[in-house]
Amino acid sequence: MFVKICGITSEEDALLAVAMGADAVGFVFAPSTRQVSAALTRDIVRRLPPEVLTVGVFRDEAPSRVVQLCQQTGLKAAQLHGHESVEDTHAVKQGVGLVIKAFPAASPVLDRLAEFKADAVLIDAPRPGAGEVFDWTLAEGLPSRGRIVLAGGLTPANVADAVVRVRPWGVDVSSGVEVAPGRKDPVKVRAFVHEAKRAEVPAYQGDDEHPPYDWETESLR
Repeated sequence: MFVKICGITSEEDALLAVAMGADAVGFVFAPSTRQVSAALTRDIVRRLPPEVLTVGVFRDEAPSRVVQLCQQTGLKAAQLHGHESVEDTHAVKQGVGLVIKAFPAASPVLDRLAEFKADAVLIDAPRPGAGEVFDWTLAEGLPSRGRIVLAGGLTPANVADAVVRVRPWGVDVSSGVEVAPGRKDPVKVRAFVHEAKRAEVPAYQGDDEHPPYDWETESLR
C-alpha cells in the first residue's frame, strides 16, 4: 500500500512521515494554508532519503512552471490537482517524469483516464483538497483502470475501511493527520500509516495488467 503524507511544511514533519513508514511526502505549491516556497522545499527534499518519493502539488499552473519548480527543488513527481488538460499532463510528464493526476470522485473525465497517461490517478472529494469524505461507492470500480490513490477526508479511524471498500493502490492524507493546519501529529501519522498498510490485500502472485508500482525502478521519462 502506497501511503503519501501531503501538506508538508517543515523538515521535522517530512522526517516524521518518513520515519513512520510513509512512501511519499507532498509539498503544496497551489494557494493553500499549507503552501510552501521553492526554497524551503529544496532544503527539505535534500535531507530526505532517496527512496522517498517527493511530490509537488500544483493546481492549474502552467506546465512549464511545474517542470521548472520540480527541477529547481529536486522533486521527483508532480501532482496536478486542477483542471489540467490531457496535453498539459503530457507536457508535465515529459519534463518531470512522474505525474499523479487528481480528479473529483464524480468527474465525467474519469471515463477518459487512459488519455492522460498519468502514473497514478488521485480520486478526491468534489471539492479537492478540502479534506472531505465522499461517497466511496463512486470510486469502487476505478482500481481496475490503473493505479488509484484515494484521498478526501481520510483519517487513522477510517482509512482501513476505505482501503477494504475501494481497494486502491494507495492513499493520500493531509488534514487527517494534523494537530493544526500545516503541522502533523506524530501519533496520527503513525496510526494512519499502520492502518492503511494493515488493511492492504496480500499481493497478487500471478500476472497482472497493473502490477505493484515501484517508482524507483520505473523509467522517469
